[in-house]
Amino acid sequence: MSERLKALADAGVSIWLDDLSRERIETGNLADLVKNSFVVGVTTNPTIFAAALSDGERYDDQVRELAAQGKDADEAIFTITTTDVRDACDVLKEAFDASGGVDGRVSIEVSPGLAHDGEATIAAAKRLWAEVDRENLFIKIPATTEGAPAITDVLGEGISVNVTLIFGLDRYDAVMDAYLEGLEKAKANGKDLSKIHSVASFFVSRVDTEIDKRLDASGDPQAGNLKGLAGIANARLAYQAYEKKFAGERFQALKADGANTQRPLWASTGVKNPDYRDTMYVDDLVVEDTVNTMPEATMKAVADHGDIKGDQVRPFYADAAAHMQALADAGIDYDDVIEVLIREGVEKFVTAWDELLDSVDTALEAAR
Repeated sequence: MSERLKALADAGVSIWLDDLSRERIETGNLADLVKNSFVVGVTTNPTIFAAALSDGERYDDQVRELAAQGKDADEAIFTITTTDVRDACDVLKEAFDASGGVDGRVSIEVSPGLAHDGEATIAAAKRLWAEVDRENLFIKIPATTEGAPAITDVLGEGISVNVTLIFGLDRYDAVMDAYLEGLEKAKANGKDLSKIHSVASFFVSRVDTEIDKRLDASGDPQAGNLKGLAGIANARLAYQAYEKKFAGERFQALKADGANTQRPLWASTGVKNPDYRDTMYVDDLVVEDTVNTMPEATMKAVADHGDIKGDQVRPFYADAAAHMQALADAGIDYDDVIEVLIREGVEKFVTAWDELLDSVDTALEAAR
């Protein structure tokens, strides 16, 4: 049992694993992480499922059954992924009960190809929710412009949502408003607000990757001093926005009816630049009422040599704002960075989904 991971959990950070496979479930690996590594949630995405299916013989029997039933690749993926997520929800059920529904969550994403189709996203979210049929499920909906009304409508149905692919502060503000509107709609629909939970997945490392690339291209000899700091500064300012939004009158009125805050979730916390500390997106974003979803390699690094030393967000709001201003002064167009990251984020998941479709289609044909 890692003292560092315990310290992280004690600081109010919920540790979630950014990975899922049938092997993790069937071998007891996931249960072991829950028991010994303070893991209280799981997130998935198309890339994770593509990797799991490409590596795992544990899917062969189910693929053969689906082929015999005449299922196509879309239907097969729906069945395979909801099976894994349902089983993972069962593994996390104890953590769900112990936290009063705050943690013990497993996320499954609507098809990324629907990112710009709000009505189709709503329909897909409802179908996934009904198929998995577990109260500790989160439906992941991307924070595209078209996604905001879908987030509101899905929450209004009493379905808990993980809003994903948030990179910028303006879009984050819109996501929080969509959540509040969803709660208001759920209240009007007679739903129990205390049962509705949500997280807002704010991506971290990709912000540094894009801004560092632009700093390198700027030719400014001082630009190197600004590298590797934007992701954390941006996330710290997001938490400041979270505190302000949920202290406001609109949420406080809902809170009186049992509503929960929409916790920030730090996503993309695996460090992509080998020159940076491999635990920086965990160590430097410790603050209560947050989730940090980590690849297992990052989790192991934190367990081994993480530097957990209390609140690393609230005391640094001014520093974060000053850093973002320094980037602007250096010619970094923040709004353009964010738009590029949103577009690339959706494209990457669509590509992974297409590859998943191709591999499952091939497997189905081989099984027929």
